[in-house]
Amino acid sequence: MAKDFSYEILEEVAVLSENAKGWRKELNIVSWNGRPPKFDLRDWSPEHEKMGKGITLSNEEFEALKQAVAAM
Repeated sequence: MAKDFSYEILEEVAVLSENAKGWRKELNIVSWNGRPPKFDLRDWSPEHEKMGKGITLSNEEFEALKQAVAAM
């Protein structure tokens, strides 16, 4: 059984793509269940009422990802 959870999108950083149904792959800064915000990468429905599976990254993890991508 799924537990209730809450989220607040604090900043919309980037839209990476959008499909024909309007769902967008977005990089946002999100607070989950009132916790400190994290970088969040996932698909969102047009009004942010539904979401797909995604990943969250701490500031340190996001910085490591940026460095890895820059080194490619």
